[in-house]
Amino acid sequence: MSTTDAEHREEEDVPAGDDEDTGAQVAPIVKLEEVAVSTGEEDEDSILDLKAKLYRFDKDGNQWKERGAGTVKFLKHKVSGKVRLLVRQSKTLKICANHLILPSMTVQEHAGNEKSCVWHARDFADGELKDELFCIRFQSIENAKKFIESFQEVAESQNPAEESKDASAAAGLLENLSVEGNNDADKKDEEKSDNKTAEEESSSGKESKADTEKKSEEPASSA
Repeated sequence: MSTTDAEHREEEDVPAGDDEDTGAQVAPIVKLEEVAVSTGEEDEDSILDLKAKLYRFDKDGNQWKERGAGTVKFLKHKVSGKVRLLVRQSKTLKICANHLILPSMTVQEHAGNEKSCVWHARDFADGELKDELFCIRFQSIENAKKFIESFQEVAESQNPAEESKDASAAAGLLENLSVEGNNDADKKDEEKSDNKTAEEESSSGKESKADTEKKSEEPASSA
């Protein structure tokens, strides 16, 4: 084999480097513009932020069901001062719990587990108010105690008058709906009564006409 052939074969056997810069410039096919994403937390200050796993009690199945693992926050509104509890899943950021902390709320340690605690709330995570029984489990006893203490402090700091005001407004709305329902029922009863009266008058008129005709026929038959 000649020297030239050997050199040519060696050049063919040398693999090309993976990171070799060819100098070519490739323009992106699609240009993505930066978009501002709103989380709904811009007007709130976080006063608690802990990692935890949330459970919801399923009344139909009579068992606890996992809602998601992520972060639990207490968010205080900068203007109103109201505080809500918010739980988001760590990967999908889906909301698992979202409700105000009210003065009437209480939280307590879950029986037999110092890392968990339970409480009742009217939750809005699914887009409608639902009465829920929640259980949350933390990675340490210290975090569980911190959650309970913060929860109780927030509940005590909230204004009971605001809760009563909201309850009164809801009660007023229900009362209005009840009154409207009763008015509709009264209207239906009046309509039924009017129809019944009309039918009785019509029936009475027919009977009077029949009696008149009968009386007019009696002299003729006796004659």
